[in-house]
Amino acid sequence: MPFEFNEAQEMFRKEARNFAQKEIAPGAKERAKQEDLTPEAIRVMKKMADNGYTGINIPEEYGGQPGDWVTLAIAVEELSRAEFSAGGAPLSGQIPYGLFADREDLRKEWVPKSIMGEKRLCFCVTEPDAGSDVTGMKMKATKDGDYWVLNGEKTSVSMGMFADAAFVFAKTDPTAGFKGVTSFLVPMDLPGITKSHFADMGCINYGRASIIFDDVRVPAENVIGEEGKGFYRIMQGFDYYRVVLSLQCLGAAGQSLDEAIEYAKMRIAFGKQIGRFQGISFKLAEDAALLEAGRLLCYRAMWLRDKGERHSKETAMCKLLCPDWCWHIINDCMITFGHAAYSEEYPLEQRLRDVLGYQIADGTPEIQKLVISRELFNREVVPGF
Repeated sequence: MPFEFNEAQEMFRKEARNFAQKEIAPGAKERAKQEDLTPEAIRVMKKMADNGYTGINIPEEYGGQPGDWVTLAIAVEELSRAEFSAGGAPLSGQIPYGLFADREDLRKEWVPKSIMGEKRLCFCVTEPDAGSDVTGMKMKATKDGDYWVLNGEKTSVSMGMFADAAFVFAKTDPTAGFKGVTSFLVPMDLPGITKSHFADMGCINYGRASIIFDDVRVPAENVIGEEGKGFYRIMQGFDYYRVVLSLQCLGAAGQSLDEAIEYAKMRIAFGKQIGRFQGISFKLAEDAALLEAGRLLCYRAMWLRDKGERHSKETAMCKLLCPDWCWHIINDCMITFGHAAYSEEYPLEQRLRDVLGYQIADGTPEIQKLVISRELFNREVVPGF
């Protein structure tokens, strides 16, 4: 197995880091604290789109460019080093491209505009009483002629406050368990939709929302995929969403570690550089080892995806370990900087809060352990809930 990027990927990595540090890092600390979709945030998104970071591994006919999953992973990590939320930009085109796999009309409508940041989709799965237990969702969709009528609440919806449309999962057959879940494309300007914003401690600029659907009438043509097959679309997406989230954490932790090492080289205490004290250097050495281990997990998962091999176990391993490791790495970096890093003047406190949220997003640690256990044994031994 090659343990290095190929020549094109390594060149892309260097270009992505230079771009991110030059074009995204300035102003990132201020943008991270904005709850609204500001003109500056839109400008940065367009800058990433214009430079090809939002259409990786998508056919040119949809406005993308050739690539592979490892290259997309590189973009996520490098953009996240400059700004945590920017690391999600490479998914802008991938999400509608994947979700609308059987709807060419919607691919042509949504993918090019999503790549350019002109349209935004949100993903509505979680409910107040159904987070990890996706099949426990209570949101119903009832057929009424040429329409489906949606009733229920979705919560913890990233980009929910800003999205033009929502990809909504609802029970069309409440008695069929996971086989009764159907997916819908729901324009967010339909009557009966009410949104409310979360006052989050991290990922502040993600527009996380609770969305209530009260007799929302959706045309039957807006059913995506087969009726009753929505659960499988959720699971398929997790196989790379979880790696992307992990790489965002690694990007933030990697940038923090680099900053802490440079600081430890310059900071003088007790007459010498603090990096010469093993209490500092050993701690950061351990963090560097964890960071490298996390990167190997994530890039191997994407390498397996490029080969078309099953990688659910590897993806769950990434999500189980990386957000937790990265939180501890950033915390160590804060302590290395000392009292000043506790201030909002440094980006470390924001990164710490952002990464903490990703320990929950797209499956808690307990869910990742369940996925891994099922792959190690089988569903008869580890059936789940």
